[in-house]
Amino acid sequence: MPTSAVNLTGAQRAVGAAPFDRTIFLDGPAGAGKTTAGVQRLLNLVQSGIAASSILVMTPVRPLARPYSEALRRTRLRPGSIPALVTAGGLARRSVELFWPLVSREAGFAQPDNPPVFLTLETAQYHMARIVRPLLEDGYFESVAIDRNRIYSQIIDNLNKAAVVGFPYTEIGARLHGAWMGDESQLRVYRDAQESASRFREYCLDHNLLDFSLQVEVFRRYLWPLAECREYLQGTYRHLIVDNLEEDTPFTHDLLRDWLPQVDSALLIYDREAGYRQFLGADPDSGAALKVLCTDYVTLNESFVASPALQVLGAHLATALRQPAPPAPPAEPAAVRQTLLFEENMRFYPQMLDWVAAQIVDLVDGGVLPGEIVVLAPFLSDALRFSLTNRLAQAGIAARSHRPSRALRDEPAARSLLTLTSLAHPDWQRPPAPFDVSYALMQAIDGLDPVRAQLLTKIVYRTKEGSPGFSSFEQINPDMHERISYVLGGRFDTLRVWLADLQQRRSPATLDHFLSRLFGEVLSQAGFGFHDNFDASQAAANLVESVQKFRQAVAEGDGEEGREGKESGDLGREYLDMVEDGVIAAQYVRGWQEVDRNAVLLAPAHTFLMMNRPVDYQFWLDIGSRGWYERLYQPLTHPYVLSRHWQPARQWDHDDEDAANQERLYKLAVGLLRRCRKQVFLGLSELGEQGYEQRGPLLWAFNHVLRQLAVSEKRQ
Repeated sequence: MPTSAVNLTGAQRAVGAAPFDRTIFLDGPAGAGKTTAGVQRLLNLVQSGIAASSILVMTPVRPLARPYSEALRRTRLRPGSIPALVTAGGLARRSVELFWPLVSREAGFAQPDNPPVFLTLETAQYHMARIVRPLLEDGYFESVAIDRNRIYSQIIDNLNKAAVVGFPYTEIGARLHGAWMGDESQLRVYRDAQESASRFREYCLDHNLLDFSLQVEVFRRYLWPLAECREYLQGTYRHLIVDNLEEDTPFTHDLLRDWLPQVDSALLIYDREAGYRQFLGADPDSGAALKVLCTDYVTLNESFVASPALQVLGAHLATALRQPAPPAPPAEPAAVRQTLLFEENMRFYPQMLDWVAAQIVDLVDGGVLPGEIVVLAPFLSDALRFSLTNRLAQAGIAARSHRPSRALRDEPAARSLLTLTSLAHPDWQRPPAPFDVSYALMQAIDGLDPVRAQLLTKIVYRTKEGSPGFSSFEQINPDMHERISYVLGGRFDTLRVWLADLQQRRSPATLDHFLSRLFGEVLSQAGFGFHDNFDASQAAANLVESVQKFRQAVAEGDGEEGREGKESGDLGREYLDMVEDGVIAAQYVRGWQEVDRNAVLLAPAHTFLMMNRPVDYQFWLDIGSRGWYERLYQPLTHPYVLSRHWQPARQWDHDDEDAANQERLYKLAVGLLRRCRKQVFLGLSELGEQGYEQRGPLLWAFNHVLRQLAVSEKRQ
């Protein structure tokens, strides 16, 4: 995107150069240059002599602030004065930390004179597990057929929605109960979810723990009405730039509604046909309502990304999905048809993957950078990721994946690290299973295939009285040397000796320090699995950060006695227990920001949308799957019922579900097309990944569009 005023359109320059006493509402579709105008506005503010510290840039999630942070890095600022780049949640946390002594007692914390302990998503799940695990043993959620970690995360999600929407958390169960019209056994699940949420909130108040929901609630109920807090924030930040307003929550919009009349200037940026984070509480309608509070309204419609043909394709898809068609420039039907490339008569899923890999090879051979190619699916399973990555690797093309909101244990690199951690700490009495050991060795040693990894594990892995360990490769049968190879055996011995030396030293290092050393001294070296492996390196970095935050939050939350009793290996062992429970990973900014121009990106479709970056070519896999259309099964929560627009006690029926799914699919499809410059490849096979016939609404919509285009071409 252009960041120089010379490259801007007249409308973008007008937004950037508008008088610094105006409040502007800027909207338009994705790719129209709204963020570029916002960046120019920020630069103009800074370069005009306005104190940079009086400028607040707010985005729904931190990765979306990247264009602003990059522009600031290229700009000379006065020492000690920089704009604040925050989320509304981050602003709430900062304020709670700053004004804690003024509100801690009134907010109901049992230890108001002690400092607050802020929880990440992971540490919140850890404490939630402490509360819910005994309830599960007593029969709670007995009719729910999902993993425990999903139970924990959905209860936390309910609390978050109550906080950002603005209703008491004690009403969660009643709201879900009032909208349900199915089997009565589900009502017990809602009661259990309410009981769990209430117990968790009481536990947090007793131990000065603040998860995201409590941070927002304390800010909303106690800090924002406080004159000292409001005067500090409104006096400090006189100029606001708020981007991706449609992806933010009613909490943010309520805050802005009070703040806008007090600022010197503001720029609110709104993306039409978006709102992809509604399942996390985003409220596009609430954001759009702020337009009436602004003095100026500007709209940008011209796309700098999608071609006219791709925009027309989006309009046709909208009509097929029974949604209002977005404005689009004229384009010939033949040109629209050429934006789609697909291969019919593929029956099996692997055939589709072969075709996708072959098309990517052709593109790269034709001079396309791998970083300009993205492969999208409704869900990116391990099998799909491995199959496609392996096919591309055979052609010499690198690929990376980004799959947020996955359990830490599901990432192969993280799983390998944690297995090696158990081996290095026999006193924890957590001997890994032989399968986990062979899997860890396969990930850790470059070139070790599954067959030889299992063979090596069977020979060298021993558990004596619960204490795991390895024997030397040199001591095994010479015939096995040949089968495994001396090269791989030597790498194994390097790893074995490193782990053995650590045990002998009995280093008191914390778990995050141990993992950093294991990665840096062994696994990242040539000949080992993490060397030149982007995904593995990122997973290792995320794991280290996760352990650090866990150690800090849990030790602080347990008080002095907890810290004294857990200085050795207790926290490390507890962390492994938490991971085994399937705790979902928190959001790590590095995963969203890294762009490898030499690697094809594999990602879930919604994840790519939130990365908010365009590419030349997109591959949509398995377009017959209903996963493009249906929302995830969430028996303990409901994103639409727990919203500000739902009427309490109104029942959610099939028509509501169908309308919500149609709108979501429309936004997903149009959003992807607006982030594509040249061409979309449709991957379709008669049988999906699980072997079932695929006839989902997205496939039907594309068939409808192709028939319309064929008729239009014949008429010309």
